[in-house]
Amino acid sequence: MFKRLKNLLITKGKHEPDKSLMIAVFVLIIFGLIMLSSASSVVSYATYGNIYHFLWRQLAALAVGLVAWFIFSRLDYHLWRKYAVMALFVSLGLLILVFIPGLKSNSGTAARSWINVFGFSFQPSELVKLTFLVYLATWLEAKKGQLSSFAGGFFPFIVIMGVVSLLMMAQPDFGTLFIIAFTSLIVFFVGGAKFSHILIIILLAALLLFLMLSFKSSYRDDRFKCLQNPGYSPQDKCYQINQSLIAVGSGGWFGRGLGQSRQKFMYLPEVWSDAIFPIIAEEIGFVFCVLLILLFFFIFYRGLMIARAAPDAFGQLLATGIVAWFGVQTFLNIGGMINLIPMTCVPLPFVSAGGRQTKR
Repeated sequence: MFKRLKNLLITKGKHEPDKSLMIAVFVLIIFGLIMLSSASSVVSYATYGNIYHFLWRQLAALAVGLVAWFIFSRLDYHLWRKYAVMALFVSLGLLILVFIPGLKSNSGTAARSWINVFGFSFQPSELVKLTFLVYLATWLEAKKGQLSSFAGGFFPFIVIMGVVSLLMMAQPDFGTLFIIAFTSLIVFFVGGAKFSHILIIILLAALLLFLMLSFKSSYRDDRFKCLQNPGYSPQDKCYQINQSLIAVGSGGWFGRGLGQSRQKFMYLPEVWSDAIFPIIAEEIGFVFCVLLILLFFFIFYRGLMIARAAPDAFGQLLATGIVAWFGVQTFLNIGGMINLIPMTCVPLPFVSAGGRQTKR
């Protein structure tokens, strides 16, 4: 067993890590911890009697993440190809778990997107983002040369995405669905799909979106109405986006100063998670927010360079998918908070705190 484990480990010198990417990610994580400490201090004290509750929880998660990173960075990534089919079934199984009454979370408005496991809240779709990518990269590598055909590429991809999309829409979790769908479409295209097939998929997605909007849904209607006119219902339906815009606008060029946010005093909801960017903008201003976005772009660029240099199709597709995942999620978070797109309530990668708030 130990010999087999040793064979899985990447020997020293065989693979050199991208140090610039590692430094950039760690800088972003440290920045996120500082801003989380400031943004969450008021709600943390009001809810838990401790201004550092969210910070300590994030540090604990970071410790677990660092251990996982240390272990997985020393494993040959080709190992995951062996578990690709299992990854697909895990993806589908996790999405089904949210409908089980004994497991689904009862906190928040999006209760069916979360489950409780031993007292901890967990959103299965977050793991699905990765496990489904592993399956997709493996499948595309195996089908290389057949992806331009209808039967070998287009139809199987539509079926797989259709099953995942139906489970996501049933929750409903349209923000995460968009991340998974758009990321998968990018990987499908990079893997060798025909451009005409990509256009057909986009048209089908647009048609599906149109049909969804045609059916009366106060939740979806309100999101689009608030996008068009934040003054539509400033104290109710559009309350969060209005408070977000106030925070961003109040920051000016250089911000009010670290720790000086006013919106974090229980005006803007979810400041530790989805809405942390407006607090960042309020406290450190437009100039530093641009630098933050440039840091994200640098991370995405280095990720794409790694994907380009990968020795095989599986590595290229998996790396491309991960970069696309973080890129799309970053755009959805920041774009939603500045009312560029409908608010999707997805966290800002490497910055937002994970999990859900549960009152004592």
